[in-house]
Amino acid sequence: MASSAIFMGLMGIALSFMPNEILKIFNQAPNTTMALILQLAGALYFGMAMTNWFAKSVLIGGIYSKPLSIGNFAHFFIAGIALIKYSLNSNKPTGYIITLTILYSVFAVLFGYVSFTNPLKKQNNP
Repeated sequence: MASSAIFMGLMGIALSFMPNEILKIFNQAPNTTMALILQLAGALYFGMAMTNWFAKSVLIGGIYSKPLSIGNFAHFFIAGIALIKYSLNSNKPTGYIITLTILYSVFAVLFGYVSFTNPLKKQNNP
């Protein structure tokens, strides 16, 4: 939880405060509409990061934190699939895209494991 919170927090801060610079990194012409969309995405990232950060000490995967684990899994899985598809269809994906694809895929697998296994069974077995 802490690592996903830090990752999403950094993404949220970058998208919120540097949308034009991020557009330039990806060879996109900065414009007000795209900058606004990136800033809104940054707000979503930062909000989810705060949720994960404050839930980092909670037993994830139990019934009370199931929405949190499923929400994280859905986010990372859907974005990971989109990044994989983009990487496969792109002539030459950038290092940024490849790095994001790997990070999202790892987080998707980890949150999938947490979401669809029972944490209490693991604790009770010697």
